[in-house]
Amino acid sequence: GTTVVVDVIRGTPEFPNNTIEDFVVARADGSAVFLLANVVDDLDMGITHVIRGEEHLPNTPKQQLLWAALGAAPPVWAHVPVIVNEKRQKLSKRRDKVALESYRAEGYLPAAMRNYLMLLGWAPPGDEEIVPFSTIEASFRLEDVKPSPAFFDEKKLRAFNGEYIRALSVDEFTAACEPWLAPATEAPSEQAAQGQGQGGDDWGVPAAPWPAERFSPEVFAALAPLAQTRLSVLSEIVPMVDFAFLPEAPIDEASWAKAMKGPARELLAEVAEAYTHVDWDEDSLREALVKIGEGHGLKLGKAQAPVRVAVTGRSVGLPLFESLTVLGREATLTRLRRAVARLDAAHSTA
Repeated sequence: GTTVVVDVIRGTPEFPNNTIEDFVVARADGSAVFLLANVVDDLDMGITHVIRGEEHLPNTPKQQLLWAALGAAPPVWAHVPVIVNEKRQKLSKRRDKVALESYRAEGYLPAAMRNYLMLLGWAPPGDEEIVPFSTIEASFRLEDVKPSPAFFDEKKLRAFNGEYIRALSVDEFTAACEPWLAPATEAPSEQAAQGQGQGGDDWGVPAAPWPAERFSPEVFAALAPLAQTRLSVLSEIVPMVDFAFLPEAPIDEASWAKAMKGPARELLAEVAEAYTHVDWDEDSLREALVKIGEGHGLKLGKAQAPVRVAVTGRSVGLPLFESLTVLGREATLTRLRRAVARLDAAHSTA
């Protein structure tokens, strides 16, 4: 005859009984093997639905025969699709990044991860994919799960996470960032550990690179709204704000080499002179740099580059003039003058 498996996701696959071997249910010492132990355990626990990966489908006709032999109706079967990587290989803990702890240490929010995982093989009704879990709970049906393999797309997960980060209030965002802001001698607050599912050295989060005494919650609070719209994962907060808490700009040499060309030395010297007297607000700082840039035939975007690298150490980061106002006049001027001195030293050596 034929054993028919009624599967919520895969329909009614049929297995001719003459293709099923006379399978073992007990070892020589009398102990039960998995197939029998699993069925008896499910019967004992009153299991009504068995939801598992599709790789277990070949076991199902054997287990269904055992359910029948024990005088019981089989459970509802649902074999969900496997999750594959970008090479369309089944995800493997030996080869792929599959541990939730590693994603947590990078700064993925639990709600974003949960939302994304729910979309592997299923989708909520409508066009929206980023939806509250209450919506997922209300609309999820096993019957709607697709049988084809689901691609775990980390780029899409990062995009999801960025949306969830931007949806946080500023206070929630600040608390969520705390594990990445703590120097080696400090631990994140209980609010960070519990409020956003973040917390501490057990996650493998590296210590912040600045000394504890240089970190200022007030300064970070001023930078947080600027950073929140630019993050995909929370760990990216460190290179965005470290310039404000390190004694000197953390110079990225590739950015330096790219920005410090042409009239960079003269422009930085003129900016340092202008910023000595200008009102310390965003508009005044911008207007001064625009004027100096025009004097060198540069539009603002080009004129900003050497100033940004001299002050923040990188060619990409938070809005420049807002960052300068937070950093302050003294620190900004010191870094501009150090950049000029470095360019002079390089020129004299050459």
